[in-house]
Amino acid sequence: MVTIGENSSSRARGLVLVDIAPRVEPEGVKRILDFMGGHTNGFASLEEARDAIAAYNPHRKATSSLKGLQKNLRLGKDGRYRWHWDPRFLEHANQRLEGEAMFDYERCKQSAANLTLPVLLIRGMQSDVVSDEGAEELIELIPHAKYVQLEKAGHMVAGDRNDIFAAAVQSFVEGIEH
Repeated sequence: MVTIGENSSSRARGLVLVDIAPRVEPEGVKRILDFMGGHTNGFASLEEARDAIAAYNPHRKATSSLKGLQKNLRLGKDGRYRWHWDPRFLEHANQRLEGEAMFDYERCKQSAANLTLPVLLIRGMQSDVVSDEGAEELIELIPHAKYVQLEKAGHMVAGDRNDIFAAAVQSFVEGIEH
């Protein structure tokens, strides 16, 4: 959102925002950072990773298949499974002031208001990161944006409701003029 909103020469033809907006809920962000920071050394097994996700996301039905986790984790030379993201990202995730989330709110708000390309916001209705108010504010900033809420999904929207998530993204992409 910021990259495209601050760069009018961007070649992007559309933007999908997945459970993110300028206004995020500090407690939800903290919960994510705590989860991510609590597992920087990885997991001894895919089952351990599944159990950690279940503890983080108790409303999500645990799957018996570990194939999805195999796609989202990489096996290190030390035999431990780690997320594909770089744990050094957490060093950037600064919570500067009490109640302020990890991204500069005013910068994100201005960037959102600058967007002229097609935008889709997908939000899990059980998200603790983007509230109804945060989503409504984003839609006010980007009146042409489309907004999809997924029932029975939290912040891990694609993992919680991948079938509906994929269909929403596909429909949005197909609707963008080439």
